[in-house]
Amino acid sequence: MRSYGILTNNGDTWFAGIIIVLTLCAGSLLVMWLGERIDNYGIGNGISMILFANIVSRVPAAAGTLLEYIKGNGTTTNAAGETVNIPTWGGILIAVVTVILAVVMVGFIVWMTNSERRIPIQYAKRVVGRKMYGGQSSNLPIKVNMVGVMPIIFASSIVSIFPTIKMFANPAKGSFWDTFLSAFDTNSVIYVILTFILLIAFAYFYTSISFNPVEISNNIRDNGGSIPGIRPGKFTTDYIKKILGRVTLIGALLLSVVAIVPMILNLISGGILNSLAFAGSSIIIMVGVVLETVRDLEAQMTMRNYKGFLG
Repeated sequence: MRSYGILTNNGDTWFAGIIIVLTLCAGSLLVMWLGERIDNYGIGNGISMILFANIVSRVPAAAGTLLEYIKGNGTTTNAAGETVNIPTWGGILIAVVTVILAVVMVGFIVWMTNSERRIPIQYAKRVVGRKMYGGQSSNLPIKVNMVGVMPIIFASSIVSIFPTIKMFANPAKGSFWDTFLSAFDTNSVIYVILTFILLIAFAYFYTSISFNPVEISNNIRDNGGSIPGIRPGKFTTDYIKKILGRVTLIGALLLSVVAIVPMILNLISGGILNSLAFAGSSIIIMVGVVLETVRDLEAQMTMRNYKGFLG
């Protein structure tokens, strides 16, 4: 707000702080209300849809920046905060790398989202009256990217706390707090490492609250099914937990690759590719939201078709 000239500090620090807190709280409540309204209408995850709209709204500006790079009029800010002019050949190289990286990431994310680990399940035969039921083979699919875009959202929000504090506090140049907060800047190695660690941690956390191996094991046993070579009950639960842990780790690592690679390229370039630092996270959110929305719409259409057929 201060950078856009909306809020000026003329010595009344308490009033400025109150305005900032009230604005953030009101905006958060409005976004939550809009997300709930989107959920109620069955379109999809409301918060993810709002994030998707926010990212898509920045695409024209990004395309314009790449066009300026190609013309040789592009400038960027390096890690030292200095403005660097990008030559024409450098702008063309940045534009080509950006487009290729975006296409590769989209294909990789779609493949990762649709990948799954299938646990075979065998159902026992049973006779009811003169009919025989069961005796079929099925499987329990476990998605590699079961958590979707939530770990990247949580991790990005937490690692952005220190840069946000630095922006508001604006410590004196060269002071202790300036050095401390600068260590967590978006162009630092610590920022990349924290993002990687939090991505893996939130992937396990979100999986643990969205997938219950005990309930799945009980459902399989109650329906007369079992995993070949695994006894029902606790042994089945432990086996599902083991497979789930491995699949979650693979999914978290794949998710981290997409989110971390653009940041590493930005570090290697000395901050010149700062506009690409969060490209991986943005593409993950965009592709994930699109795939989730398509699945939700297909489910809604299937339910309505069944309702009309039976009615």
